[in-house]
Amino acid sequence: MTGIHRLSRRAFSAGILGSSIAPSLAQETPRRGGTLVATWGGFEPPACYVPTGGGYGPTFTSSKVFERLARCRMDGSYTGMLAERWTPSADFKSYTIVMRQGVLWHDGKAMTADDIVFSIDELWRKYAIAPAMRDFTGVEATDATTVVVRFSKPVPEPYFAAVIGGVISYIVPKHVYGDTDMMTNPANNAPIGTGPWKFKQWVRGSHMEFAPNEAYWQKGLPYLDRLILRFQRDPASRAAALEAGEIQLGIANPTSHPEVKRLTAGGKLVATTQGYAESSWVATLECNMRNPIFARREVRQAIFHALDRAWIARTVYYGYARPATGPIHSNNKAFYVADAPRLDFDPKKAAALLDAAGLPKKADGKRFTVNLVSGGWSAELPKVGAYAKQALEDIGIGVTFWTGDFPTSIKRIYTDYDFDIAVSSQVNPTEPVPWTTRFFTTDGIRKGLPFYNASGYSNPELDGLVERMRIEIDPAARKALVGDFQRFIAREAVMLPLVEFDSVTLASPAVRNHSNEPNFLASGWGDLWLAG
Repeated sequence: MTGIHRLSRRAFSAGILGSSIAPSLAQETPRRGGTLVATWGGFEPPACYVPTGGGYGPTFTSSKVFERLARCRMDGSYTGMLAERWTPSADFKSYTIVMRQGVLWHDGKAMTADDIVFSIDELWRKYAIAPAMRDFTGVEATDATTVVVRFSKPVPEPYFAAVIGGVISYIVPKHVYGDTDMMTNPANNAPIGTGPWKFKQWVRGSHMEFAPNEAYWQKGLPYLDRLILRFQRDPASRAAALEAGEIQLGIANPTSHPEVKRLTAGGKLVATTQGYAESSWVATLECNMRNPIFARREVRQAIFHALDRAWIARTVYYGYARPATGPIHSNNKAFYVADAPRLDFDPKKAAALLDAAGLPKKADGKRFTVNLVSGGWSAELPKVGAYAKQALEDIGIGVTFWTGDFPTSIKRIYTDYDFDIAVSSQVNPTEPVPWTTRFFTTDGIRKGLPFYNASGYSNPELDGLVERMRIEIDPAARKALVGDFQRFIAREAVMLPLVEFDSVTLASPAVRNHSNEPNFLASGWGDLWLAG
């Protein structure tokens, strides 16, 4: 193993943009200097860095400061970043990591093997990617440049590469986080990393500013003099700022899809769907199985039959989405299967299932009443929730509907479990373990951690299947297991994947090198530059 691992290429969505222009691939000499102002289609994060991840808001900001051992390239291969290379043992129960030399923290201290050991043992294992570290048994620095990570069971190479190159698998400074509570460390709001950008200031309610890391290990980067990440809650205000040139780069659907054609028609802005292959989004609906009604599979199936996913894609997402079919995104060419059972829109069947389950309509026309909560981190999810309320009422289910701001909805769904039905969203990278499986497995039930198993679903049979996926070395056998996983989830109606929606980036034509990684939102942006 040389530190590069190739996964199957994912298809990039292009059709939704019509004649919009993708990023230029022509070879140009980068121009130094200038300030880039960027925004994204989400809200201001609660902290610049959240050790547990905290969703894509903190990832958007912290990824400019912190770095990972590996990074995923556009063709699906993994290459070294803070690691020069990694090599598996013959039994795949340990991996030897050779760290990059000459890397400095933003405070001038040298990155050491102890920082890597600390990050894996204290950050990854306890906070960031705990489900991925289930078989982890230890890590040690065998010399000043080498770290050995050990597991109790075999770890497939694609899995290991995805772990060390994971979105929140950062290497953090031990001298800053050691002997502290990572979750409350003040450094989370002014982080010290090794990345191309140094945190400068956070003007709450407005923006974060970053300055170049003049001692960056990738010599000559960053090209820009200053990076500003602006937070604007309203998509219309983002569109206006992009159109006026106040913001030069907007990622992850910075404005509504119908605005894309208008904003790109005159050539002031260009658009692309590249840069999201490892962050493919799905809107979901899940039932809280702590409620005995939803612990019954036929009730979950009935609720899923009541929702018209094609209508959601066509109306809420203006056609820039498609009905989802399972827990693995359809553009995942490595693992997606098309033969999983489907719960298509059929309200008559939904009503019949509820009647058969002994939940007929009462005198008031209601079978029972549910507490429906929609996540508040995108403009579309509350609209999906409003539609779901109407669709469920059509089959005799009373609905109390609530939606709110980002932190409150996160708390209600993932900390308090204060919902019967939740409308949420999730990202599906290529590697399903644990990034997708955590929504369904018992070890994914982690109170207080956003975007984990909020439903409380726990099934030993499924846990065993995922465990086999985790340790299977043979690629063909592993692919077959992932297919079984998709069929199991669909058959048990654990979660309803509503729609797969497309993410769009809008940029000034002067912005170069954007959308050049499969999860561009979570990349360091050191190679961005401004032409003209």
